[in-house]
Amino acid sequence: MAAPLAFYFDFISPYGYFASRRIEALAAHHGRTVDWRPMLLGVAVLKVMGLKPLLDTPLKGDYVRRDVLRLARRAGVRLGRDLNASVGNPLPPARAFYWVKQHHPRLAAPMAHALFHAFWAEGRDLSTPEAVGAIRLPEGLDAAAVIAGAASDEAATLLRNAVAASIKAGIFGSPTIVVDGEPFWGNDRLADVDAWLAEGGW
Repeated sequence: MAAPLAFYFDFISPYGYFASRRIEALAAHHGRTVDWRPMLLGVAVLKVMGLKPLLDTPLKGDYVRRDVLRLARRAGVRLGRDLNASVGNPLPPARAFYWVKQHHPRLAAPMAHALFHAFWAEGRDLSTPEAVGAIRLPEGLDAAAVIAGAASDEAATLLRNAVAASIKAGIFGSPTIVVDGEPFWGNDRLADVDAWLAEGGW
């Protein structure tokens, strides 16, 4: 079987959210699966690249606010999150995800969707393990176990290693899809991913 599409994203990224709703169907169309790999924009953008968050960047921030709402309308997606609200602490949802991926790998994708939905569609603050455990979790996951997992040293290590690996792989934005070693950055590159898979590259 062909290698999975490596799907890098941050739960606080609206573009990551939009791409997450389409990536599985795109992959399946080409006989692929998706390897979900959360990263941290706070590390890649702020620490490594030395840039400001998109919404805090003069001129660009105003455009992004308009663009995100425009994309939501076109996709028929309701956003429950105020784009001007603090994103909170991104560590608990990412740690919870990697704990689930480690212990319940078949639930990794449903967990990613559940976290994205809670953050963007419902506008929830996921800044604590308890907040993560309070969302509508995929069937088969126990809230108390998820809370403990998100707060564990194991989850912190899993996330730290995953972020380090993403930086080493050259990942700097959310979403980034890597197809057999070829990276495509941005929700607007999904059409290119589709074409690349169909044509075998160019």
